[in-house]
Amino acid sequence: MPFLSDTLSRIKPSATIAVTNMAAEMKAAGKDVIGLGAGEPDFDTPQHIKDAAKAAIDGGKTKYTAVDGIPELKKAICAKFARENGLTYAPNQVSVGTGGKQILYNALVCTLNPGDEVIIPAPYWVSYPDMVLLAGGTPVTVPCGIESHFKLTPEKLDAAITPNTKWLIFNSPSNPTGAGYTRTELKALTDVLMKHPHVWIMSDDMYEHLVFDDFEFVTPAQVEPGLYDRTLTCNGVSKAYAMTGWRIGYAAGPVALIKAMATIQSQSTSNPNTIAQWAAVEALNGPQDFLVEFRAAFQRRRNLVVEMLNAAPGITCPKPEGAFYVYPDISGCLGKTSGGGTAITDDESFAKALLEETGVAVVFGSAFGISPNFRVSYATSDAALTEACTRIQTFCRSLT
Repeated sequence: MPFLSDTLSRIKPSATIAVTNMAAEMKAAGKDVIGLGAGEPDFDTPQHIKDAAKAAIDGGKTKYTAVDGIPELKKAICAKFARENGLTYAPNQVSVGTGGKQILYNALVCTLNPGDEVIIPAPYWVSYPDMVLLAGGTPVTVPCGIESHFKLTPEKLDAAITPNTKWLIFNSPSNPTGAGYTRTELKALTDVLMKHPHVWIMSDDMYEHLVFDDFEFVTPAQVEPGLYDRTLTCNGVSKAYAMTGWRIGYAAGPVALIKAMATIQSQSTSNPNTIAQWAAVEALNGPQDFLVEFRAAFQRRRNLVVEMLNAAPGITCPKPEGAFYVYPDISGCLGKTSGGGTAITDDESFAKALLEETGVAVVFGSAFGISPNFRVSYATSDAALTEACTRIQTFCRSLT
């Protein structure tokens, strides 16, 4: 349509949302569908957090707030960074947005000019490249395949940096792979970044609390204090605290950047939902013991899914360090035909046939920048995961 912006031609809708909507539509039509597309915990928001929201409503805390967050929440965020990450921030270094996505978007919009490049390791969260494009920048994707456990290497990072590089977007544990960087691995990357003082780091730590076994979470400014003044450390309450619909994300960084982000937010959404902000105060300041229970459930599910998918012919599924995703490789399934007659030429045709023939909804890997793979979110019940993986095994055995 002629009145629409040319910007729309540069981006595409979220593939994860599209798969989730398709599964919901099939369910509504009465079909037996197991959705493994949504990156959303199936746990309810803990009761003490919900009680704090109710208390905020009853207490009349329903008015506009400061554009980028109430003082109480900024103070709680500063305390969280000091307590859990050894990072010292003042409230004027903190921005609160309507979900983690808005935080990232605000930062990109207020820093990117035409020609500026943003390094994005692939596989990546589907929104990173499109947000860069919307902000007028150029995404530079760096493939990080299964041979490097889906992790960026120092050599690849160094090779990707040019005089035009403005940001590196770093995500650990990763969506879509669940890959987490050890302190040693991250230090090797920060050593490279120390050689390039014009490159800023956007660290998306949304899955910080969802790590398994003996894995220790670390964030770039924690590992290399020399990067503190050019790092935006981003997080939120959605994943760990089962608060996806509350829409509260936050970040801390240099004062000038935080002020610029507030300017963008003041002319777009203005303040995040007031009630959700008070709930987030309780999430960060209140009891954290439920996180142990959440982690144990996700680790059990990870083990179940990894074992069952590796038993499916043609699939190789690495065991991730965190988040609630696996990213299996389907190289052994390509060039075959499904039981329903679909030629499996790539991961998109695999995912489409899997949904149509078995009712299991997954997200194809090309949406995340690395193929041939698909993403499974195991943030659902053990029973649903067992049934879904059984169907995937049956589907793979039917390929000829």
